Amino acid sequence: MVFHAREDCPTMDDILSEMDEFFDDSVDRVLRRSGISPSEIDVLVVNVSMLSAVPSLSSRIINRYKMREDVKAYNLTGMGCSASLVSIDIVQSIFKSRKNMYALVVTSESLSPNWYAGNDRSMILANCLFRSGGCVMILTNKVALKYRAMFRLKCLVRTHHGASDEAYNCCIQKEDEFGRVGFYLGKTLPTAATRALVDNLKRICPKILPAREILRYVIASLLRKMIQTKGGESGAKLPIDSKTGVDHFCIHTGGKAVIDGIGQSLSLNEYDLEPARMTLHRFGNTSASSLWYVLGYMEAKQRLRKGDRLFMISFGAGFKCNSCLWEVMRDLGERNVWEDCIDSYPVKDPVNPFMEKYGWIKDLVLPEDC
Repeated sequence: MVFHAREDCPTMDDILSEMDEFFDDSVDRVLRRSGISPSEIDVLVVNVSMLSAVPSLSSRIINRYKMREDVKAYNLTGMGCSASLVSIDIVQSIFKSRKNMYALVVTSESLSPNWYAGNDRSMILANCLFRSGGCVMILTNKVALKYRAMFRLKCLVRTHHGASDEAYNCCIQKEDEFGRVGFYLGKTLPTAATRALVDNLKRICPKILPAREILRYVIASLLRKMIQTKGGESGAKLPIDSKTGVDHFCIHTGGKAVIDGIGQSLSLNEYDLEPARMTLHRFGNTSASSLWYVLGYMEAKQRLRKGDRLFMISFGAGFKCNSCLWEVMRDLGERNVWEDCIDSYPVKDPVNPFMEKYGWIKDLVLPEDC
């Protein structure tokens, strides 16, 4: 649409054709590879944050693949980049009360109706950061299929700071002064993300870290407080060693600042952050599906081995921070979506390859009513 100068007036056909293209490729492929018929799907969860169509996208998939009339369908919108783990949590809740089920989770984003055509830089940023992408996965609680599983969900924690006005407004869809709708990313976003991350880690760390690390951290914190009480120098704050319970870190590609902030909070090195950095470089921020591109990088690089523990963390508008821990069930090494470029990664200097040619645009002064 941008190439045809129609970004200001996308049609419904433009919007739905974008979704259909993704469905035809990804849903078809995962069903074919798994050998599972659409009629065997018991639960369908679709999350596309920036599109609310009628009938819903979940209904569109049910109609397209002729699923059963008793399929449990959920359609999530407005959940932002953290929607993937919200979908996983819904499936997990259903699995607790129902046995021997298949769930199809579809995660993507609709960019066609959400291009910002104004000059508010805090809203133009979304045009540069977000890109098209998506992922489809099948979850099951059938014990007999354990040998086919790639991952097993160990625990999941969701944190929501929507009660805070600062957190709620830092990442929001709104109109600029000329009435153009766009997605606003505020300067308080890193602060909101840090607070949500801290609260999320307080809840999930006791679930994923060994008791010895929790005990070490508690004792060290008490000693630090005692030294402070006596007026002494307590030194830098002691970080918890997340690597005692986690082998790999799958971080949402919300931007360089987000990746750097999580790396600093969890004391991660460049090897740990490489999958997120390279995914941001190659695919940008594909919203809720970005986690799975990061996971795909690890798989393509043959990092994932049976028994490894993988920590996923994502942020979303609202403001939300969701995280979960997966156990790798078998050695993985498929090249997946990275197949055509994985050998050229990691790049030594992951800067924007278009800045040298098009960087002048950021200094362009446009008329106020443009």
